[in-house]
Amino acid sequence: MLYSDLDLVFRSVRDLMVQDVKRLVVDSGEEYERIKDFVRTYFEKLLGEIELYEGIEPIFDAFGIEIDISRALGRKVWLKSGGYIVIEQTEAMTVIDVNTGKFVGKEELEDTILKTNLEALKEIAYQIRLRNLGGIIIVDFIDMEKYENRDRVFNAFTEAMKKDRAKNTISHISELGLIQMTRKRVRESLGRTLCDSCPYCEGKAFVKSPRTLCYEIFRKVTRLAKHVGKGSLLQHTPLLPTFCQTKNVRG
Repeated sequence: MLYSDLDLVFRSVRDLMVQDVKRLVVDSGEEYERIKDFVRTYFEKLLGEIELYEGIEPIFDAFGIEIDISRALGRKVWLKSGGYIVIEQTEAMTVIDVNTGKFVGKEELEDTILKTNLEALKEIAYQIRLRNLGGIIIVDFIDMEKYENRDRVFNAFTEAMKKDRAKNTISHISELGLIQMTRKRVRESLGRTLCDSCPYCEGKAFVKSPRTLCYEIFRKVTRLAKHVGKGSLLQHTPLLPTFCQTKNVRG
């Protein structure tokens, strides 16, 4: 072998221990000692920031990681104000939509929209990093009439994305309230890393409605009835709604 990269633990130390990281917590005594030896050799100034977790509660529960993972795998992310963002990841691009939701505000509509967009952009920047979204990303902010508000949202979003270590390019907000951006894809997104495509729908994410299935069954039964003769054909589908569980078609 001519070259091999560091393992996951050492890569985390090398890539993630940046200036704004105050400590690295690990729950394995063996890995803790390995990290200390590694840091002592290459990043000695970080030695005091390595901490061994010895709590009874699982480390993911203690630091709220399970909740973050659950939020990162969902389509909808709620904001503190009552608004929410919807994240749709496709093969071609990722689309992020901002909605006011339950937040109606106490002032005029434009101010409510601005507050929702300003709150949403911080969460969007965080979710992009957390989910490791790459490629083309379209952010659909709520339409704002005032140009100064659009500039304010754009500048705030650009500032929020400066925390991202991945290279990104952000276009100015359009007349439709859209921000187009690209982010360098360095590895698979969190969703594709932790999840597989549904074996039933092959990732298409939709199924036929019960009503549609009922009509298809009825048409098929009608076709089959032509070959039954003078007898009767009984179709029984207990998993479908009551109104179409049975259908008696005369030949």
